[in-house]
Amino acid sequence: MEWIDLESVIKCDHDGRVTNLASQQWVTIGGVPVLVATDPEGRDIVACPNYGPTVKPCAKTLKVAVGYSERLKIDGHQVVLSHLDGLTDGTPPGFVHYKVRDPKQTYVRSDL
Repeated sequence: MEWIDLESVIKCDHDGRVTNLASQQWVTIGGVPVLVATDPEGRDIVACPNYGPTVKPCAKTLKVAVGYSERLKIDGHQVVLSHLDGLTDGTPPGFVHYKVRDPKQTYVRSDL
């Protein structure tokens, strides 16, 4: 599994893009900050095409279900890995996930 950084592409199931923000700046891969817990949570999702009269497009990420390293931490926060998976606030509620589509880096990997 790759470490996830600020340039990694994370999208909802409908292809809306998650706006990444890094809460730490001192550990980087190629000059790009690594994401740590809870960076992927509560982030905006832009351009989700899932909309209609009774449909709510994905606008925010919710809590991460899986994707934080069990052992690797930066300043006490778990590193985000490429098996990241969580739910969005889009419809149908409780079914729309966000996941890493492209880690953008393949140099730094971890098994945990």
